Amino acid sequence: SAARVGRIHTPHGVIDTPGYVAVGTNAALKSVSHRELAAAGVDLMFANTYHLTLQPGPELVAAAGGLHGFIGRDGPIITDSGGFQVFSLSRPSAEDGLEMKSRRPSKQKGDEGLLIRTNEHGVLFKSYRDGAHVALTPESSVEAQKLLGADIIIPLDELPPYHIDRDALERSVYMSHRWEARSLQTHLADVRQQAMYAVIHGGVDADLRRMSVEYLSSLPFDGFAIGGSLGKDTAELVAVLAFLMPLLPKDRPNHLLGIGDVGSILGSIPLGIDTFDSTFPTRNARHGQLLTRTRGGVQSS
Repeated sequence: SAARVGRIHTPHGVIDTPGYVAVGTNAALKSVSHRELAAAGVDLMFANTYHLTLQPGPELVAAAGGLHGFIGRDGPIITDSGGFQVFSLSRPSAEDGLEMKSRRPSKQKGDEGLLIRTNEHGVLFKSYRDGAHVALTPESSVEAQKLLGADIIIPLDELPPYHIDRDALERSVYMSHRWEARSLQTHLADVRQQAMYAVIHGGVDADLRRMSVEYLSSLPFDGFAIGGSLGKDTAELVAVLAFLMPLLPKDRPNHLLGIGDVGSILGSIPLGIDTFDSTFPTRNARHGQLLTRTRGGVQSS
């Protein structure tokens, strides 16, 4: 086994690894207090820049003392770039990979979704709240995360679908690299005791994954998130990680983005994953499902 035990030190506390990261989409976990999180041994909480940008806005959160003051949390927080949510605004497909299965048609507006345009500059999309056009760039994403004040932040990247052809995937990886370099440059101009994780891309293509690791590990990122399409099922996810994990620098932490079901956890920790986030556990709990060692998932009445 390549499983590892570690401690990540942040301005708001220590994160023991390996560990699950609870997802509070709007900086809050429904029906779960921070005290209950701590009692359950959950050190790190995830909040989504996309949702917080649309409501209530990073400026308001900053005026309230950043996310820690806004939600009354003393522990570590990580925010994403907003990219995952933006790219999930395109129409769902039956060929979506494991990381995009949470997309539902009910989240879309109209036949074409809410994503308007993606280019070198960034992304333009419609707000699901009022239809207003919103631009997200590598620079504006980092600036928003500076106002939110999380301990760990993520650069903007593109999330191509699982079924994309190889040439298009390669173009996407290169653009994500350019976006991430711009994000890092903005971050380093005003660090504010925040750490930034690079996002490794390449889909299920081994050569592109290797190239992504080699390029991003040459830049002064503080850790590495594993993103992009990770396969159509858990078996393919584990196969991607089995190839990828030995390539990552051992002296920096890593995070598996958007994956947190039981099978994936059991498959990824022995490969050296430090932290992983997903709405899976809290969503299932809200809907009355219990996870048991002997009977699997059990629906409560």
